[in-house]
Amino acid sequence: MRMVSAAALTLIALCAGPAGAEDLKAFKLTIDGVAVDIDPGESTTITLPGGKQSKVTLERNDFATFSGDSFSFVHPSGISVTKTDLGENITQYLMASALGTIVVVQEYGKMNPVSLNQLMLQEMTRESVQAGAELTQQPTTRKLADGKELTGIRAEVKTRTDTAYFEIVGYGLADQGLLFVTRVGSEDLATEQPLIDKFWASLKVKM
Repeated sequence: MRMVSAAALTLIALCAGPAGAEDLKAFKLTIDGVAVDIDPGESTTITLPGGKQSKVTLERNDFATFSGDSFSFVHPSGISVTKTDLGENITQYLMASALGTIVVVQEYGKMNPVSLNQLMLQEMTRESVQAGAELTQQPTTRKLADGKELTGIRAEVKTRTDTAYFEIVGYGLADQGLLFVTRVGSEDLATEQPLIDKFWASLKVKM
């Protein structure tokens, strides 16, 4: 996909004319039918119907809300959430920071996934454990702001040089549910733990 995008951008550059042509912008802002290309943090002046000129500025909020079919949470607006159809009525949402901190939400449409906590932990830690890391775990519960209680596992995977902290909890009804996974490394706790804390504090389950 990246190769296709790079090729497309190269083609656009070749067709755009000599160096100094206007760069492509990430957003298009439309006011009263007048459209202008703009990037976050930029300001520009547009001429509205009737001749009036107005200055507009596009700014990115620090946080944004992401919503799935049965959940929502707040995340830093600079980090995107990707959606993947895993088949069997399972949809996965992944948020990953540049430092490797991850938040995963799996949405199940035909089963209660709470019993999959242990299997998920094994899959996520298998390579590290096979390489000699020490895995310790304990049962955990997490209560959301609305009173819903999630149950699952809190675990640590310790190598000679660092430790990764996992939390895998689920919530489900008879034939549907959600599985939540977070991972953060010990070296990044100071900067990355607030991202995890924001996720849990803002998480809403709509089922």
